[in-house]
Amino acid sequence: MNGLHPALLLFLTALLAACPRPRLRQVGLLAGTLLALLAVLRLAGDARWSLALSGYTVELLRVDALSRVFGLIFALITVLGILYALHAPRRGEQAAALVYAGAALGVVFAGDWLSLFVFWELMAVASLFVVWCGGTPRSRAAGFRYLLVHAAGGSLLLCGILLHLAAGHPLALEALGRAGETEAAFWLILLGVAVNAAVPPLHAWLPDAYPEASVSGSVFLSAFTTKAAVYVLARLFAGAEVLVWAGTVMALYGVVFALLEKDMRRLLAYHIVSQVGYMVTGVGLGTALALSGAVAHAFCHILYKALLFMATGAVLYATGRRRLTELGGLGRHLPLVALLYLVGALSISGAPLFNGFISKSMVIAAATEAHRPLVSLLLELASVGTFLSVGLKLPYLAFAGPDRSWQLRPVPASMLLAMGAAALLCLALGLFPGWLYARLPFAASYHPYSAAHVVSTLQLLGGTALGFWLCRAKLHGTPAITLDTDWWYRKLLPPASRWLIATARQAGEAWQRCGEALLAWGQNPALVGERLRRWQQGAAKTDQARLSLGLPVLWVVLVFAGVALYTAIAG
Repeated sequence: MNGLHPALLLFLTALLAACPRPRLRQVGLLAGTLLALLAVLRLAGDARWSLALSGYTVELLRVDALSRVFGLIFALITVLGILYALHAPRRGEQAAALVYAGAALGVVFAGDWLSLFVFWELMAVASLFVVWCGGTPRSRAAGFRYLLVHAAGGSLLLCGILLHLAAGHPLALEALGRAGETEAAFWLILLGVAVNAAVPPLHAWLPDAYPEASVSGSVFLSAFTTKAAVYVLARLFAGAEVLVWAGTVMALYGVVFALLEKDMRRLLAYHIVSQVGYMVTGVGLGTALALSGAVAHAFCHILYKALLFMATGAVLYATGRRRLTELGGLGRHLPLVALLYLVGALSISGAPLFNGFISKSMVIAAATEAHRPLVSLLLELASVGTFLSVGLKLPYLAFAGPDRSWQLRPVPASMLLAMGAAALLCLALGLFPGWLYARLPFAASYHPYSAAHVVSTLQLLGGTALGFWLCRAKLHGTPAITLDTDWWYRKLLPPASRWLIATARQAGEAWQRCGEALLAWGQNPALVGERLRRWQQGAAKTDQARLSLGLPVLWVVLVFAGVALYTAIAG
């Protein structure tokens, strides 16, 4: 055993959230997260932390170049997230957020399938409590839907892992490779990870749940789950062709729904889907430049997306409103928040001098280098939509426009300090990309500040801005609700669940009647005939009809149980 596991430090720091003295608690939380960041920085390149468990070697800590860069950004954003959340009175939320961050670090540094799955599920449970700490009926309902989706995703992942191990593969975490595409385990694991990566149509949990968390909870949610999934994809599925098109669809799908969205936090949530699409595409392309671009974009995205959620969270904190149709004129009252938001907006739009410029373009360049012109074109199109919605639409409707004589709550200094630190990091990485490039796990040469790249980017952004200005009068619109794939489980799951429960209850009652009839037959055979005749008449006919509907469901359950049992025995 060598090296101290950073996740352990965050788990211990979470206990400090129970401290009743606010000042002492704040100092302890900040100190604990800084120690976790220091622990990541001090991890040796070959650090290992293993233990023997029932004849197996469980590797809780395994460090390499890929896990190190993800561990670094996860620890860094935890520090900024806790700084932003120091004002929050909910100690339970701070504890849940730290466990969530620690579980994400556990996923990144896991060296075997068992450790990966345990931390994966812990991440889901902790993030569920972060959603619930939003403290509203909407957050509680969204949390239950979030739980159902991630339980399904975790079940797929577990089934895939068990099949993979049953096929004779070692417990140690290893790339599945393209040869595994013929195996069921490959696809089950990929589907389980795709749920957390928010790949459409498995994505709707993200814009459903993230905007319902508190202003500080959304910052943590934006950082870990999807990017931990990107890490797992890069670790296991590099070069999988299906990810190229899944990522391209993500990039466009998220942008389209963001353009339609009137809720500023849901708009940003859809852009998580879109930006993760670039990372998934890079993993699917599988070249050194594409994988480096995916990792670099994950690193940069965590910073600028956290900054954007911090800024919109500050608007929500100050005004109590989050719909763009209800906002306007805030630039005069919250000039610093508006300025810091614009740093994040220019970063996500890939403007020169900001960190998105040095990472997003790597994936597009990799697609061009791999002779995938359609993929490159569609990703460029998604970039236009990103700037249009995050860089122009949202700030225009929220910060520009006539003054509405707002009565605002003052934004806490800790929130502004965290936003300022995130903005400085976005600028620093944009100005000095070599620092990040030197830490990427895949050897690739890329120079973002070529004259052609800078000029083409400025032309793209300038043309988009001109089109926006000409059409700005049509942007305000009216309040509306965006319908996504979550409509299906919102509307159909409750009645389907009630029907299944009622059918199961009626089947149980019918089974009980059969048992009573059999018992009566043993005592008096003539009585059985009388009961059966009564069953065929009157209200009993309805029960019999309902039972006939429930029997196919019971049959399907029994068939699946039999198949699962046979698979377990055969394996």
